Amino acid sequence: MAEQVKKPIKITETILRDAHQSLIATRMTTEQMLPIVEKLDKVGYHSVECWGGATFDASLRFLHEDPWERLRKLRDGFKNTKLQMLFRGQNILGYRPYADDVVEYFVQKSIANGIDIIRIFDCMNDMRNLQTAVSAANKEKGHAQVAMSYTLGDAYTLEYWVDLAKRIEDMGANSICVKDMAGLLLPYKATELITALKENVNIPIQLHTHYTSGVASMTYMKAVEAGVDVIDCAMSPFALGTSQPATEVMVETFKGTPYDTGFDSKLLDEIADYFRPMRDEALKSGLLNPKNLGVNIKTLLYQVPGGMLSNLTSQLKDLHAEDKYYQVLEEVPRVRKDLGECPLVTPSSQIVGTQAVMNVINGERYKMVPQQTKDVLCGKYGATIKPFNKEVQKKCIGDAEVITCRPADLIPDELDTLRGEMAQWSEQEEDVLTYALFPQVATDFFKYREAQEKKVDPTVADAKNKAYPV
Repeated sequence: MAEQVKKPIKITETILRDAHQSLIATRMTTEQMLPIVEKLDKVGYHSVECWGGATFDASLRFLHEDPWERLRKLRDGFKNTKLQMLFRGQNILGYRPYADDVVEYFVQKSIANGIDIIRIFDCMNDMRNLQTAVSAANKEKGHAQVAMSYTLGDAYTLEYWVDLAKRIEDMGANSICVKDMAGLLLPYKATELITALKENVNIPIQLHTHYTSGVASMTYMKAVEAGVDVIDCAMSPFALGTSQPATEVMVETFKGTPYDTGFDSKLLDEIADYFRPMRDEALKSGLLNPKNLGVNIKTLLYQVPGGMLSNLTSQLKDLHAEDKYYQVLEEVPRVRKDLGECPLVTPSSQIVGTQAVMNVINGERYKMVPQQTKDVLCGKYGATIKPFNKEVQKKCIGDAEVITCRPADLIPDELDTLRGEMAQWSEQEEDVLTYALFPQVATDFFKYREAQEKKVDPTVADAKNKAYPV
């Protein structure tokens, strides 16, 4: 393949999704987002990531907002910029595999309501769990970007990533994202990886990372020099720590070079000024934990993504066990190894994290085992790159059957059943999808919505009193 032509680097802005998911547990409201949309729309971003990931769950569970309504309002505001979402393959935005008809309908409705680019990933990098979503996005004329969940381990060689990228291109993806959830990709490794990918595939390559280990900006610099097409950044008030490198810093870094973004620094400054009071308020209230702002080089050992770190801190706080933080972090890689050395990204990160918390709190490994851990060990989330720890598997699931097929092949169509279950609450076609992902949380939200519409006391919904980890 010919030598890479140097060209302006494109940027995806994460302030409306991953930045606040990683730093303030996805608590930014639609009301906080809308006033700045007009300015964000003028920057010239490749795309703005504003939906998917944990935003759907958090909107319903904590903010009592309809995520579909958020998407429509953002779509109305962004006249010139592509909107992007994060989609967990066969798990959609939930924590279990769904039937193909639900996946296809969710993709259809996401694009119909305003999403242009769907970044689709699987927590096991099991390609079988991605095909339905990719085909659905192609059918709806959306941009299907497939993300490789980047991780470290003996099995994750350069050949592994190149082979995965070729398979992604062959399956009909429009672009590839190297999704480095925990900030594990080191600068010179990025040169090696991006160079190899550009030599072996023809579709664009995007890089997503987190600042957790302190190397992300340097990693971006080396990746850009190696020919990466797009990088994910966050406006500075919600950058760094467990979030992404700062947009303004990367823009200034490449100014006057062949990679110059051409962005207006004054406009970016105005946008940062808008978000800064939110950051100050989050620090003051404790929503933004200073622990998640520092550099933790041990990330390279623990491989814990940003969102997972903030979840672990809040989980331990709820259990009055904050002193166990580092013990839990040390337990995470052990659990990960037991579970086939899977990448740590939603939902595998939550599953491994919760199991690590239980192992430490109970003082005995696998004394308590949540259903989701059992499901991983039964193959219900797909194939792992390494075998499971046989002793752990035996202790957790006994002689239960372990499946080897694509998990969704065992799930019959669900949409009609779901429509029947939630018929009394349905006000829009999208409501059945909300219910499909989070039946109890959705029902609480629907009750709350009805109470609001009737102008009665919203506590009828009993939604405000529920506390769940995102």
